[in-house]
Amino acid sequence: MKVCVWTIGKTSESYLKEGLQIYLKKIKHYVPFEYEEWPAVKVHKSTSADQVKTLEANLIFSKIKNDDLLVLLDEKGKEYTSRGFSAQLNKWQNQSAKRMIFLVGGAFGFSEELYTRSNAKLSLSQMTFSHQMIRLFFLEQLYRGYSIQRNEPYHND
Repeated sequence: MKVCVWTIGKTSESYLKEGLQIYLKKIKHYVPFEYEEWPAVKVHKSTSADQVKTLEANLIFSKIKNDDLLVLLDEKGKEYTSRGFSAQLNKWQNQSAKRMIFLVGGAFGFSEELYTRSNAKLSLSQMTFSHQMIRLFFLEQLYRGYSIQRNEPYHND
């Protein structure tokens, strides 16, 4: 199964770009992997949050396939310990999907249509982080999850 991390909006901070590159390289040693940053949708000042979410959903629906497993990174999602996430990651990988897509949404979150289409919601914390920072935090946890599966010394209990 190919693992994908899709984000809406570009990463602008150089320190985050550098951190992303470190973990992107590490994850590719474990699994076929793709990281995509989709440009933020073009909107006017009068565009509502719901309209923005619908436009972003339309973008995702144009890229996603029916048999993809979609996990939304969402504040309302399930929280895991690192070991628990590693176990859940393994369960998801054993499903019949060809791609497992982790989606980091835009500033307003996700449309109801994306919530309905998703297979799961994942929260990294009850705290709020910027959409740019959460990308790095998630990639580190994805790397940690795979290193736990292989009993590598990266994770200490």
